[in-house]
Amino acid sequence: MSHDFDYFIVFAEMRTGSNFLETNLNAFPGLSCHGEAFNPHFIGYPKSDDILGVTQSTREADPQALITAIRDQPGTLGGFRYFHDHDARVMDIALPDPRCAKIILTRNPVDSYVSWKIAQQTGQWKLTNVKRRKDALAEFDAQEFQEYLNTLQSFQVRLLNALQTTGQTAFYIAYEDLQNVDVINGLARFLGEEAQLSNLDRSLKPQNPEPISSKVDDFDAMREALAQLDVFNLGRTPSFEPRRGPAVPSYVAGAKAPLLYLPVRSGPEDAVQQWMAELDHVDQGDLATQFTQKTLRQWKRNNPGHRSFTVLRHPVARAHAAFCQRILNTGPGSFTEIRKTLRRVHNLPLPGKMPDERYDAAAHRKAFVAFLKFLKANLAGQTGLRIDSAWGTQMQALQDFSRFAPPDVILREDEIASALPSLAHSVGYFDAVAPRSPAEDEPFALREIYDDRIEDLAAKVYQRDYVNFGFTRWG
Repeated sequence: MSHDFDYFIVFAEMRTGSNFLETNLNAFPGLSCHGEAFNPHFIGYPKSDDILGVTQSTREADPQALITAIRDQPGTLGGFRYFHDHDARVMDIALPDPRCAKIILTRNPVDSYVSWKIAQQTGQWKLTNVKRRKDALAEFDAQEFQEYLNTLQSFQVRLLNALQTTGQTAFYIAYEDLQNVDVINGLARFLGEEAQLSNLDRSLKPQNPEPISSKVDDFDAMREALAQLDVFNLGRTPSFEPRRGPAVPSYVAGAKAPLLYLPVRSGPEDAVQQWMAELDHVDQGDLATQFTQKTLRQWKRNNPGHRSFTVLRHPVARAHAAFCQRILNTGPGSFTEIRKTLRRVHNLPLPGKMPDERYDAAAHRKAFVAFLKFLKANLAGQTGLRIDSAWGTQMQALQDFSRFAPPDVILREDEIASALPSLAHSVGYFDAVAPRSPAEDEPFALREIYDDRIEDLAAKVYQRDYVNFGFTRWG
């Protein structure tokens, strides 16, 4: 049998031909597919009690037990079919395992949706005798189809990403390929099966072989509805930012207060942390930070009722803060090498050293405008310099936080004077006061140089944040 794999999974969905594929896989002497082994409503098949002695209750308690039984069955390579709504624990076990062969069966989603709607009406999910075939017309629901399509696409993206990040490949097979015995034999060879089929098992019959125009109650309405669906997501804001980790070491917890701050870089970090320190009458250095995921979980368990929050800053103000703190400044916290490259390669009009008396507001505005132009190219993946979290989009920062756990409160800088005391009240700090106003940027505040051109540039650079968070003009 296979020297490459210990077991296999057929990733499919309802009405994609997975029953037909399973029937033909089981026609090979060295392969054994056990149906929908992890369907939450039954085990293997609707009337089955167990698979290889593993009952549904045992499987529910320990999905690994059933995988082990399938993997260790003697004489054959075992496997099962898996749909997006089956036991999610299986994905965590099988996806990273290179000894698990992945087969991905797909079908045109409109065809599978229409077939699914017909099967719902007729109650006929398999057909072995054409004389018993039941007829019905599908009613197309555009919103339902969009949700159906989104679910399928999300599942396929997850599969693809898992294969990419673990260096694996899968055997892709389309619904139309199922009638090709050479393709089925090729799949068997992929699984390490030496035997070959001369003919396919055709005991299962196509249930709705007619063109789709004759299977839908109002085909013209369906065609019009499909034309309105943005299946290619043409209205999206493209993102070329790298996905980062959740940045857990940067999280800040109260010295005693059960509050957890998830800082977005170049936001009002110092003002928020100073406020957190004042809640417990301690110095900022006494706040808890440098968490690992393990110690953060411990903190959460030890602080029932905790609240986690982050603060968004207007994109113009945030870009200006990043520029002043990381680029213009040459002291601690500055990006010295990036600064040099911006001057030498990207021709930003930056002073050679720290700004002096010759660097006035007009020079500052000119340099900041040039920095915004650089950011537009940088965030579009058009420069060799890294997209740093100090100026990456806040949308990406929130997505990165969510890789561990999203904040349960998202505030905006212009509302923290009232929102932070209210948040403190929710955890028992009834005497909490407003935080101090964040310090203005140096050497020039944004208000001294802000104009329509800066706003228009920033809106183009940070379109993701303007669109997703509804930002309007600064000030």
